[in-house]
Amino acid sequence: MSHKPETKAIRIQTTQTSQKEHATPLFLTSSFTYDSAEDMAAAFADDTLDVNIYSRFSNPSVDEFVNKIAALEGAEDGVATGTGMAAVFATFMTFLSKGDHIISASAVFGSTHTILTKYLPKWGIEYSYFDMDEPASIEPLIRSNTRMLYVETPSNPGLNIIDLERVASLCRVHNILLVVDNCFATPAVQQPIQFGADLVLHSATKFIDGQGRVLGGVVVGKKELIQQLYLFIRNTGPSMSPFNAWVLSKSLETLFIRMDRHAASALYIAQQVQEHPQVSLVRYPFLPTHPQYHIAKKQMSNGGGIVTFELKGGVESGRAFLNALQMISRTNNLGDSRTIASHPASTTHSKLTEEERQAVGITPGLIRVSVGLENVQDILDDIKQALSKC
Repeated sequence: MSHKPETKAIRIQTTQTSQKEHATPLFLTSSFTYDSAEDMAAAFADDTLDVNIYSRFSNPSVDEFVNKIAALEGAEDGVATGTGMAAVFATFMTFLSKGDHIISASAVFGSTHTILTKYLPKWGIEYSYFDMDEPASIEPLIRSNTRMLYVETPSNPGLNIIDLERVASLCRVHNILLVVDNCFATPAVQQPIQFGADLVLHSATKFIDGQGRVLGGVVVGKKELIQQLYLFIRNTGPSMSPFNAWVLSKSLETLFIRMDRHAASALYIAQQVQEHPQVSLVRYPFLPTHPQYHIAKKQMSNGGGIVTFELKGGVESGRAFLNALQMISRTNNLGDSRTIASHPASTTHSKLTEEERQAVGITPGLIRVSVGLENVQDILDDIKQALSKC
């Protein structure tokens, strides 16, 4: 019997033990035992055996989480990491070698930008950036040594969106691996593999956890790709902890209803804030004023939980707005049950030069709001009173 994704998020579970538990147990163990010396030798001799050896390699709690994400994304297999950035870095290191070239959207998370610009060149891997608002600019950047195209959609924090089908067909023609960071949308809202992505990754710390508790990352995709990635993670050690995996797996049970609520509230906030005299621009994927609105409607089931808006007064207004908030949290996380506001120009993207920030749409007065699960009127009231003070 084939179940719908929201059912799979709840019903995929570790095989019940002899205790007949209803909720999945937490497998807090660093290693696993064998029935014989021969079984032990076989486990180490064959990487493909489906047997637990050591929790850096695999663990039932982690496997359950990975299996759920793979099912929700429509992927063959997956592997989990300790953080979202570990998922990004492991993907780059597994599939890129000295002399290779990667093309990335310039609108990427600050730490991803640092890996691309500071660390990859140390190992002889070249990068090129393209503007997500100009997808036609990708093809001229492709070289004979281009191995990967990397993109976030929607991007952090500018909410840029790209047509995944168009990019995937270009990658197929040139035999390039398409890697999509699906963190902002989550598999409840968007499944990039159905549009042609080879690998999809997440910072599970965000909406997948949904309550700001634990760190985690995950990559899913074709089995042969994931096997290579698994061996890199197994040997270098950025594995997910069983406890975090257990928390994240439970979180997935509410992902679909949470994302529906986040998105409904975010759309309402976006509609209300765009009328405010202190605000020069509001960006949200399901607002008709979003430049890629029609693409968002095609590949996303809702607009997600993030809204950005530009304050007319620039950096000083941005700080004044944050200081005036009474309920909304000031933190650099997102995807929480609690509404969060941040000012990217002075925090998450402060390491970028002014020119780099402008290139990815991070203007001085840009405010990013991760809309939570509180009553939407309470969220709006706090935003409005803070706007009145800047």
